[in-house]
Amino acid sequence: MSYVDGYVIPVPKARRAAYRKLAKLGAEVFTDHGATRVVECWGDEVPPGKLTGFDKAVKLKEDETVVFSWIEWPDKRTRNRGNEKAMADPRFEGMDPGDMPFDGKRMIVGGFRVLVTS
Repeated sequence: MSYVDGYVIPVPKARRAAYRKLAKLGAEVFTDHGATRVVECWGDEVPPGKLTGFDKAVKLKEDETVVFSWIEWPDKRTRNRGNEKAMADPRFEGMDPGDMPFDGKRMIVGGFRVLVTS
């Protein structure tokens, strides 16, 4: 059964190009290690929530937008092996976590078993 890793990330609007570059590299690395699809979506219409919402979940700042992303895998086992290989991939070597184009402390991430697809 398919497996999906999902992410919600606050990204400064001024760092869009840097985030896109990182996302393209990530998509290449993850697909090389078994992912079947990587989707990165730049927030375009993300209304503020009253009680909950993407904005509150990531403590969105005025100069930021929300990135909504997911990685599709054939199954959880492939995902686990693929993530391990991706994290050890030389293309990710030397990346400074403090120089990422987003605040990783406010990133929301989770793994999901696919329930319905069409």
